Parts: sequence; C-alpha cells; structure tokens
Amino acid sequence: MTASHSDSLVVLFGATAGAYGAKLGSDERELILLVWQVVDLQNKKVGTLHKSLVKADNLDLSDQCREVSGLTPEGLSKAEPLDRVLQQFSQLVSSDLKVLGRSSYTLCSDGQLLIRQVLHPETSKKNYLLSDCFYSFYDLRKEFHTCYPSSAAVKDQTIKTMAEYLGLGTDEAEEDFGVWQVKTMVAIIFSMLSEDHVFTEPETVKHKYETGPCSKSETVDSETVIRARGLPWQSSDQDIARFFKGLNIAKGGVALCLNSQGRRNGEALVRFVNSEQRDLALERHKHHMGSRYIEVYKATGEEFLKIAGGTSNEVAQFLSKENQVIIRMRGLPFTATQEDVLGFLGSECPVTGGKEGLLFVKYPDGRPTGDAFVLFSCEEYAQNALKKHKEILGKRYIELFRSTAAEVQQVLNRYMSTPLIPTLPTPIIPVIPPPYTIATGSIRDCVRLRGLPYTAGIDDILEFMGDATGDIKPHGVHMVLNQQGRPSGDAFIQMKSADKAFMVAQKCHKKMMKDRYVEVFQCSGEEMNFVLMGGTLNRSGLSPPPCKLPCLSPPAYAAFQTAAVIPAEAAALYQPQALLPSTRTPQASAAAPPAVTYYPAQAAQLYMNYTAYYPSPPVSPTTVGYIAAPPGAVAAAATATHTPILPQPGALVRMQGLPYNTGMKEILSFFQGYQLQADSILMLYNFSGQPSGEALVTFPSLDLAKQAVAERNGQLLGSRCVQLYLV
Repeated sequence: MTASHSDSLVVLFGATAGAYGAKLGSDERELILLVWQVVDLQNKKVGTLHKSLVKADNLDLSDQCREVSGLTPEGLSKAEPLDRVLQQFSQLVSSDLKVLGRSSYTLCSDGQLLIRQVLHPETSKKNYLLSDCFYSFYDLRKEFHTCYPSSAAVKDQTIKTMAEYLGLGTDEAEEDFGVWQVKTMVAIIFSMLSEDHVFTEPETVKHKYETGPCSKSETVDSETVIRARGLPWQSSDQDIARFFKGLNIAKGGVALCLNSQGRRNGEALVRFVNSEQRDLALERHKHHMGSRYIEVYKATGEEFLKIAGGTSNEVAQFLSKENQVIIRMRGLPFTATQEDVLGFLGSECPVTGGKEGLLFVKYPDGRPTGDAFVLFSCEEYAQNALKKHKEILGKRYIELFRSTAAEVQQVLNRYMSTPLIPTLPTPIIPVIPPPYTIATGSIRDCVRLRGLPYTAGIDDILEFMGDATGDIKPHGVHMVLNQQGRPSGDAFIQMKSADKAFMVAQKCHKKMMKDRYVEVFQCSGEEMNFVLMGGTLNRSGLSPPPCKLPCLSPPAYAAFQTAAVIPAEAAALYQPQALLPSTRTPQASAAAPPAVTYYPAQAAQLYMNYTAYYPSPPVSPTTVGYIAAPPGAVAAAATATHTPILPQPGALVRMQGLPYNTGMKEILSFFQGYQLQADSILMLYNFSGQPSGEALVTFPSLDLAKQAVAERNGQLLGSRCVQLYLV
C-alpha cells in the first residue's frame, strides 16, 4: 500500500526492552512499544494516535528502559505478541486512511534504527512476514536537514533538537512515553510542509539479497566492507544476508572465506551499498545466528576483492545468470561427465540451462579436481538436490552444499594458482639452498604469540598484526608444533628491531583472532630458540628442554654442507619435513655429516620462491605446498652430494583419492605383487599437516609402474576409488 509519491505519512515510534536512542537495536533486545499516527500531507490533518505495548519473549527490562519508558514487566505481560500488534497496525492504519479519504502512505520514523535495526531483524528471527510498507520509509532526520540545511548534522539530530531548532514549545514530561515523540514529530512535519518541503525520495530496504559476480577490476570502497566471524560452517550467503536483514547489501556482496583446504573457515566479507549501512552493520557485533554469536569488524575493499574478485571469463559467463541458487558438489569421480552429473541430479531438480548450468573445477593442466558448481532456478530445485547429499555416483559418495558466487570465484582462483606437480621433469636441476639464520642473542627483537586458534595459519597471523607486517623480517614467522606435529597455539615472529617488537606487543596483546584473544609478549632470539628446542618460556623465566625425553623433544636435523639437488618443479612438494632423519643404513650414517640441534643457527632450506607468504624455516610447516612425511630413504638421500631427493631410484606413481586414514600397510596391500618396500611410499599432507588423500609411490622399474597404473587405476581402497598417474 505504498507509492512513490504517497499522499499520507504514518509517523512511527518504537522502543525495545534494552538500549534507547543512538544504541537502539544494538543489544538485540525485543520490541516492547509501538506508537503511530497518520498524517494527511495534502490537507494537513491527522488521524487517531495509537499506542500498543508488545509482549516480548524476555520481559527482563534494562534499567535504562525502565527509567526512560516507565514500563514494567507486569504491564507488558498483558500485551499482545509482536505478530498480533503488526496485524492491528495494518488494520488501524487502513481504517484511519479511509476516514481521511487517503489511499496510500509511507512510514516516517526518527532515523534508521527502528526500521532497520529492530523491526526487520526481530521479525526475521521470529519468521514473521513484514508487510511491504516496512520496506520503504522516510528518515525524518534526513528530511529535516534537507529542509533546514543550517541545522545540525543528521547524525547529531534528535526529536528534541529538531523541536528546539523550530522553537516548538512541547514538554516531554507532560505526555506518556512515545506519545510525546510522535506528537512532536507530527509538529515538525507540519513546520516542514509550511516551508513547502516535499517528501519524494524514501529510504528503501531490499526485499532479498541479489547474487552476482565481482571482477577484480572493480573499485570497492573500504568504508562499505565488514568481516563477519564465527559463522556456522554450513552458512550460505542467504543466511548471512538474513543475519543483516534490514540493511542493504550490495549485489554479490557476500563472500564466504575458504581455508587452505578450500573449506569454509567461519568467516565472510560483506559489502554494503554505502558507508551508512556498513556502520549500522558494525552495531550488530556479537548478535546471534542461531545459538552462535557473530563478530563483526571493519574490513577493506582490497580484502573483499581478494576473496570475491575473479578474472575468468568462464566463471563470469557461468554466474551471469542472475537470481540462481548455486550448489557445490564435492567428491565427484575424476571420470564424471556432464551427463553423469545431470543424471545423478535427476528430473526432480533440473539444472538451469542443462549443461550450461554446470561448471567443473579443474587444475591448470586440465585434470578434474572432483568439484563442480551447479545452478538451479529456484529454492525448491536446490532443496531437492541437497537431499542427494552423500548419495553414490560411480563408486564415490558426493557431498552437496549451498554455495555463493564469491565461493565459485575463490575455488577457481585457488585451483588455478596453486603450485601443482602434474609431472616431474626428466632433467635434474640443482637448487642451491641459501643459508638461513635463526635469531640469537639477548636483543628483544622477537615477539611470541600465545593462545592462537589451532586453525590459524600464517595468513591469519599477518592479518592479526595489521600494519606491523611490514616490520617482519623475511621468513620471520615461525609456527610452533607439538610432539604430534600439530599446531601448539604458539608462534614466534622476528621483527626488524626491538622497538618494532615492543610496539607490536603493546598494540596486539589480547587482541582477538577469530574467537580467541591472543597474548603477545616481547622476547629475545635466545628465548625464542629455547622454546623452539622444547623448553618453556613464561613470566617466571626459562625452563630448559627435556633432554632425556626424545619423544617430547623435536628430532635432530642434518646440516647439509653441500647443495641439495631437487627437480625445480618439485620444490614446492618436498617440504623440509621430508628431510627429517629417521632410521638410516650404516652406510648412510657414516656418510652423513654430524647432526646439529633442532633449530640450528645455520640451517639449509629448499628455496621455494614464496617469500610473499613468509614461509617458516625448516623446523615448521609453511602455508605453501604439500608437507611430506619423513621416510628414512628421503633423509638418507638428502645427505648425499648431487643426489635427487626421491624415495629411491625408479619410476614414480601418484595416488589420489585415498581414504584419509590410509597407512603404509594399506598401500602395500593395494600394490601386492609389485615388489614394493615401506620406504617406497611417501604420504602427502595438506597445509595444516593433515593427510591430503595423496601419496607418491616409487616402483623398481618403469615397466612395473606402467603395469600398476594399468591394472590398479580406479580400484577401491577401503570405500574410495583410487586414481593413479604415472609421474
């Protein structure tokens, strides 16, 4: 019942059980009062003034609410619930319009908060359907400033200051709470009408979130972007838009963040249409999505483009079909075709455009990753598709999730930029490891981070440190692992000077990373080395490492006196963990130089040319490439001069699609009859040290390797179909 040029206004005022004024709605408290009155703009007449109490689910009123409103839980307990009050509102407004001989109206409220921060979020949580009139309203403060440009700025306006500017003699104490506010707002409107002010451009609230692609060439204003943390992992862009209900998100403005394994990490970047909407979004910090509270922080346009921006024409064409529901399929057989996927989905969930609505994710060399994205024209078809979650296609079960345009961009960008090793080159190119210096001495130019989330990576640490990242020494981020090789929650960072370390410790101590606060202490290189060698560092001083408990202390490293030789393209695969010495043959031990302690002063590192990511030294996993397990043959080969770092001579076969609990015995059994030994197998790990589902197997000869690929490719290991590639 709205129009672009309404002939009436409905002046609306409300209050919640919590904060009042500029903080209305910021504490997530429920609405307890609505007061309204119809104003005939043409004849300058008014309808009946109505006041309705609202029965909230939680009648515990804040002290401010009791003091300002004079309401009590006892009085509210007899009121109607919100859905009934909204029905009465529509009926009474229609009745008043009829009496005044008017046909259309637009709401007018004191500012943005009542409509955007109270009514829309609360009705969304309670699954009430708001009528169309609540999606368009006039902000009296903005209209007043337009009519009276010399008045105070919009953000400083209140009903009282506007009345005082006009010299209106109204006494707040003479009227009930809410009644005075509405009467004064009506008087202000009549004063504006006497100045020939015309209400023509109402504020609008978007009915639904619009999906769409984002190009890296776009310019994104940093004043419009926020970062939301603590999201349930299964949250979709529509769920996030619902959390910010009442605020206008830009088209394609929800970008779910993925971790290094391509899975959602509970964070999202959200872009709003302007800075005003972004500032309102920041007021929803620690509001709830279900039972979880969501943290909301400022972010930058560069961060948004890094996550949501794309350059692929194929992706842009795929996402060009607007208002489509996107579903991600994961775990597809590598041989799956478009026809196979369409057949799997069936006629009950037709794909938009048939084959054109499918997008397979591939590696740069064209090999399938097992992921695909699918477009559906409506929610019903998408729901039917999601019912097929974990059903079987071929010999593999398929996972289906809701997805977003930004996730499509991220996944494609990630796979197209990840360093891969489809084949190992025949020529052996020497790579000379530069000397690597770990800090020593008593200068306090390092900081220790304690209490990191166990999922935190180097990117998270760099973001946590903010502008101070420019003061980190090259290769200066060191993650500390426990005896199981998993993140311990600690990290050390080498800064360029003691002053820089002091500033970081002061600025970042007890700052939040994800859902945890992190302690930051200034320390010296000597203290850092003590901890990295297995000792402890706390406020009471240093405790030496447990020298008689080798199982609790990190293993020794070999000090390589000569340049290691490794295929150049394999450098990203064979991480320093592959060089850990384990059981050696007597000959290898005799040839090897003396071992040095964990975190040596001069340690060799394979050069990977990823300095932008601050990769850690050999004693800690990095966020780049695979992490190889430490078979003895690899360590033995590493100590030999000009010897390829491969498990043993022969032909190499790559296994993909392994169950994550696969061990050496299972792989040996899988290749029974092919003359393999345990040290022929190199298990591969992902960025967080977990099994990646891949392994490298060295066969005694090329003929045996070819025979194994021909005979065993596509066979089951456990419940998974294993793919084999001759490398």
